[in-house]
Amino acid sequence: MRIRPRRNRRSDAIRGLVREPLVRPDQLVHPIFLLPGEGKRETLTTLPGYPRLSADEAEREIEEMLALGVSSFISFPAVPDDKKDTVATYGSSPENFYLTSARRWKEKYPEICLISDVAMDPYSSDGHDGLVVGSRIDNDKTLPILTDMSVAQAQAGFDYLGPSDMMDGRVGYMRDALDKAGYTETGILSYTAKYASAFYGPFRHALDSAPREGSTAPTHKKSYQMDPANRREALREAFLDSEEGADVLMVKPAVHYMDIISDLRQNSQLPICCYHVSGECAMLLGAIERGWLDESAIFETITSLGRAGADMIITYVGRRYVASL
Repeated sequence: MRIRPRRNRRSDAIRGLVREPLVRPDQLVHPIFLLPGEGKRETLTTLPGYPRLSADEAEREIEEMLALGVSSFISFPAVPDDKKDTVATYGSSPENFYLTSARRWKEKYPEICLISDVAMDPYSSDGHDGLVVGSRIDNDKTLPILTDMSVAQAQAGFDYLGPSDMMDGRVGYMRDALDKAGYTETGILSYTAKYASAFYGPFRHALDSAPREGSTAPTHKKSYQMDPANRREALREAFLDSEEGADVLMVKPAVHYMDIISDLRQNSQLPICCYHVSGECAMLLGAIERGWLDESAIFETITSLGRAGADMIITYVGRRYVASL
């Protein structure tokens, strides 16, 4: 045989020479579940080894990840019920602990990239990403609320704003408002293809952000998050977000939607982000914890997301991935 592919696999040194690029630590984004107050660290039963943290405890987490080469963070607030209402007022309040924490982190660690979450659900008493009007989510009435939230987050120092609501037109609405307010350099990392997935369970448990029983709207988000069966629709969303001024496009979830990551990579010049979501990570961590999978499954999973075309990866297993390099 003249052609023997195994020649390029026969030693560590040779395998290293021909290995395609791996995901670097600085391509990872580390999520922070943020609690109000100080000195709080709460373990989550639904996501093994991953805590909810107050701002001061999160600083320890940031320092540890920086030492590993991870310099980007996305934070999500666990908002007490007494701060929630139907119009998400607390989302743009100057006293919002989410905003004050961001200011604190950016002052202490100016070198980090800080990504926000823009949606009503952390602050809504209905638990929906948009404004509930009767039995539906009103797209257009939601946009001004998201805009106020976006400007407040830009003022707090977030580098990228992450609209996770999936309302039509919100990227353009946000971009216009940010530019008018003078935040022309604040980027928009759009949740472009966010699917109505069962894999968000641990996240919703961590933030108590699921649609509430008793709301007049449905107890699901299928009227605004995408149908898991739809592939072509993701390209339509990507085109619209790009035209409206998005700086980065995201696919969420990641592992179960690698075809969508690949599609966006092949059809867009923008950076592609993917969110390796809580349920996907919990399955992986749970199997490793029980001995059903080897720890190397983490390296394999993150590598596969980069191979599919993701330029940046939000994941709860970044610390363990870096340890495997």
